[in-house]
Amino acid sequence: MAGFGAAVNTGAVGRGDSVAVIGCGGVGMAAVAGARLAGASKVIAVDIDRRKLDRAMAMGATHTVDGAEGDVVEAVRELTGGFGADVVVEAVGRPETYQQAFYARDLAGTVVLVGVPTPEMKVELPLLDVFGRGGSLKSSWYGDCLPSRDFPALIDLYLGGRFDLDAFVSETIGLGDVEEAFEKMHGGDVLRSVVVL
Repeated sequence: MAGFGAAVNTGAVGRGDSVAVIGCGGVGMAAVAGARLAGASKVIAVDIDRRKLDRAMAMGATHTVDGAEGDVVEAVRELTGGFGADVVVEAVGRPETYQQAFYARDLAGTVVLVGVPTPEMKVELPLLDVFGRGGSLKSSWYGDCLPSRDFPALIDLYLGGRFDLDAFVSETIGLGDVEEAFEKMHGGDVLRSVVVL
């Protein structure tokens, strides 16, 4: 729900919007799928792991940007006709990726921070840039989810074949495999491991 809601609820992605998602782990991948489902015409997945970018294409991304190979901001701007994305979802929670999100958005666009930073992290932006760029800077706590509204909607989308929740499960594991699953997740080897008792 965190990534899906970041795109759909917090970012209010609408039909025809351009969306960039920086960070394509489980949360970012859900933002990609949510943006596509909301009718975004362009969904740009950004990551430094080629495997995650390939998965993002399968989840609805229309374009990918490998952050290890060039300037993310320039790449997103090029893919959006020089304007920047209408909505940029930052799903990493790091100052450098937040700055990328800030500068990769359209002047009237929205940045949504759903990646969780550590307490000591700080971001430095020229205040004149914040003023001059307009738009919105938002944070998204668990996708601004209202469970009574959002969970039934997700279930309906899944049962109707419009939202493939199964695609988010890379593997099922036993309780004794949790530590190994965390290592796989941190290594980018899986999207989600689900414990089956």
